[in-house]
Amino acid sequence: MDDVPGGLSSGDLNFDLPEEIRMLKETVRRFVDKEMIPIERKTLNGHKLKPEIRAHFRKKAEELGLAGYDVPQEYGGLGLGLIAKVTVWAELSRSIALPSRGVDIFGPNVSPILYHLNDEQKKKYLLPTIAGELNWCLAQTEPDAGGDPGGMRTTAVRQGDHYVINGVKRFITGADDAHYTQLIAATDRSKGSHGGISAFVVDMKAKGVKLIRAQELVVDDRPWEIAFDDVRVPVEDRIGEEGDGFKHAQHWLNVGRVRHGARGIGVIERCLELGAAYAKQRVTFGKPLAERQAVQWMLTDSFMELHQLRLMVYDAAWKYDQGRDIRTEAYMAKIFGDTQSFLAADRCMEIHGGMGLATDLPIEKFWRDQRSMMITEGPIEILKMTLARHVLRTYG
Repeated sequence: MDDVPGGLSSGDLNFDLPEEIRMLKETVRRFVDKEMIPIERKTLNGHKLKPEIRAHFRKKAEELGLAGYDVPQEYGGLGLGLIAKVTVWAELSRSIALPSRGVDIFGPNVSPILYHLNDEQKKKYLLPTIAGELNWCLAQTEPDAGGDPGGMRTTAVRQGDHYVINGVKRFITGADDAHYTQLIAATDRSKGSHGGISAFVVDMKAKGVKLIRAQELVVDDRPWEIAFDDVRVPVEDRIGEEGDGFKHAQHWLNVGRVRHGARGIGVIERCLELGAAYAKQRVTFGKPLAERQAVQWMLTDSFMELHQLRLMVYDAAWKYDQGRDIRTEAYMAKIFGDTQSFLAADRCMEIHGGMGLATDLPIEKFWRDQRSMMITEGPIEILKMTLARHVLRTYG
């Protein structure tokens, strides 16, 4: 029967990826399987990718035609939409060869905020960033204002044709390599996060900007604490209108939250690959682990959660590419992606027993990384609180 009630064709709803996206997925998967996984425990020097490894990966990426995949065509990139991007992110996340944050081997990392700059600012900051001449960091989190931006204490006070910025930012990834920071600061604290926060581009060599210390973490990231002491920033380096800073930051974070979900896809899938293979191989009390119901259920639970997460992430990406508001979808993708990928890594570690704790395998790193992801770019509890308001408005 071709038709369903209401006159809608059953072919109107299609969950298959377009052919070009499937080809992209296969290309990146081969790249990860061939180039990354075999050397994934040898690619980092501390928390940074070794220069020779980065050069090797970038050369291979260029050969595959993937360089600049997330840069708009008008700026010389491939201009892929979010559906294509989450496909790339998910496949890359099957390996621990790359640092968990801030490194893109397909060309310079470009913040989405930069595309909202005016023409003069784009010439000064965006174009050199795309060309690989400048690096950036995002300075939003503070000692007393992480998940609660309304409590931000860093201030930007207008004095004629300059703003004077004072405050401290914490957990700023890449600050030591950055030429400039996209700074989020309060211009009117009485308005809180809605109209009282503005965004600026600040030169990291400006007088009054000081890197205080790098924070040691359990993951391969060493974010910095930065002090801003009477830093004078020209008005022309403000991003957008005064009071629009929270809006710009949230736009960046919404895409980042979907990226969390996409990362979770890759992690769960790799943990299934590792867990299923080991369960077939490992024999206890005369039987492979694969015949133990306790192990079977761990694998099937992760398999079901992988399916759920894929639907959530691709739904959010499709809506974003349609120009729709994806705040709630981004929250859900991050919450579910981070929590379930951590759980998948935990199950995989349990299946492997003592070997799951060994650094020979990537499991312990997935476990550490995914636990940290539950805190960054929006702690799970705060995102659920925001979602609760949405639910009460919608159904109450």
